[in-house]
Amino acid sequence: MKRRNFIYLTGVGAAAAMMPSIPVWGNEISPEAALEYVDPAVKKLIADVALNAAKSKGATYTDVRIGRYLNQFVVTREDKVQNIVNTESYGVGIRVIANGSWGFAATDKMDNDSIAKAAALAVSIAKENSRLLTEPVQLAPQKGYGEVSWKAPIEKNAFEVPVKEKVDLLLSVNDAAMKGGADYVNSILFLVNEQKYFASTDGSYIDQDIHRIWPTFFLTKINKETGKFETRNALSAPTGMGYEYLDAKPQHKIKTAAGTLYKGRYDMLEDAKQAASQVGDKLKAKTVEPGKYDLVLDPSHLWLTIHESTGHPTELDRVLGYEANFAGTSFLTLDKWESKKFNYGNKLVNIKADKTQVGSLGAVGYDDEGVKCGEWDVVKDGVLVNYQAIRDQAHILGLTASQGCCYADNWSSVQFQRMANISLQPGKEKLSVDDMIKNVEKGIYIIGDGSFSIDQQRYNFQFGGQLFYEIKEGKIVGMLKDVAYQANTQEFWNSCGAICDANDYRLGGSFFDGKGQPSQSSAVSHGSSTTRFNGVNVINTARKI
Repeated sequence: MKRRNFIYLTGVGAAAAMMPSIPVWGNEISPEAALEYVDPAVKKLIADVALNAAKSKGATYTDVRIGRYLNQFVVTREDKVQNIVNTESYGVGIRVIANGSWGFAATDKMDNDSIAKAAALAVSIAKENSRLLTEPVQLAPQKGYGEVSWKAPIEKNAFEVPVKEKVDLLLSVNDAAMKGGADYVNSILFLVNEQKYFASTDGSYIDQDIHRIWPTFFLTKINKETGKFETRNALSAPTGMGYEYLDAKPQHKIKTAAGTLYKGRYDMLEDAKQAASQVGDKLKAKTVEPGKYDLVLDPSHLWLTIHESTGHPTELDRVLGYEANFAGTSFLTLDKWESKKFNYGNKLVNIKADKTQVGSLGAVGYDDEGVKCGEWDVVKDGVLVNYQAIRDQAHILGLTASQGCCYADNWSSVQFQRMANISLQPGKEKLSVDDMIKNVEKGIYIIGDGSFSIDQQRYNFQFGGQLFYEIKEGKIVGMLKDVAYQANTQEFWNSCGAICDANDYRLGGSFFDGKGQPSQSSAVSHGSSTTRFNGVNVINTARKI
């Protein structure tokens, strides 16, 4: 086996200076080393060492996660390459139940003795934790799948694409933006490959190969007379695809009165040219008049509102107060679910959780507890009908099985309940964006995500965006700026007036959904079609000097 042991490096890596929001961990490696793959047969031998060692020390349940996490960053600014970084993190995490309590330990030393010692440590921790138990862990039943595998259905492995090709793309994006009038531009390509192996005493040995990609840029244009500036970020969505994501054809482009939007694939160069023009328009845009407006929200914007106002408050651990110290609680308390009639939104609103959606960031075959993933209703015809739960939470909801949304962001992190892909379902009647706008007398069409604020119960919120277009009597009449809307979650989703059909359905999402202490990041997508919300309060965010 052509492998070496890798040291897990916490803290910030070289690429963090270019993009502070991206967590970087692992050893730097060559691009060629990223193409190596560890034989599943070898990983099975490693897993069996941990399973047997934990059992011998008194564990009644054990699962083992062997993870190889690869990242590549290509970062440019104007006509220069700022950095190219390839990182790798490789190790094993062992979780056990002993004396009815959880224990966890991890190691990057992949010899048998070190793995057995980590398993023994996990059992020791579980036994110490059991001193504080009021009731033992209750795991939902889970069958073993034997030896199985799942691979993301990518067409082109982005790690196999030469770095020069990636650099040439980003520099051409920067050049197009500068020629279009931008004063500054950064462009970045961020690639992820997670090679994950799961084994448990339930009898599963699951090998998974997961790929994600995020091409993005940030433009700035300055008014030389006033010194004021505006920005426009890429309208790309991070996605669970390979390099084919950047191969957009006409059928992947949606033409609207506000410009070209993207469905399924992304044309980075065209978006940069469009962005350079639009950022100039933003400098000349008129400031919004506060008041009530009908909002037409593009999926590139609405994904974040879904994430914050639906994804987080339906996480069962948040509902139960487990995250109160850090990430908050939820207004969707158990009594609302038990009533079977809580009015979350109007009857148009149907929201599903789905861990299998092709092209989504959260798409996997099995979660980090070895549960086969699927989909389920969270809101049905406007009524709250379910949450997101894992194996040791299922009994609280009377479920006979986990919903398969347990996840850890690294082999060294313990898995816990994380958000599935949460998506608003398309409208059932044929409706295009242009048709929707024709029915708006006084409104604002919002594209792209921006700043946001939401309270700890995920109830009262405020959202901005990238691009804002004024709608009068069914027509877009110009661009606005300084726009943000305010509402609470329940009134907002009850104001939903129309949803475009499936032809407009698109995914947005984030690589970096933070949660837990110590904090972990997970990748999650949220889909929707363009949606109208009636009579929402809009404020003016301009600084008054």
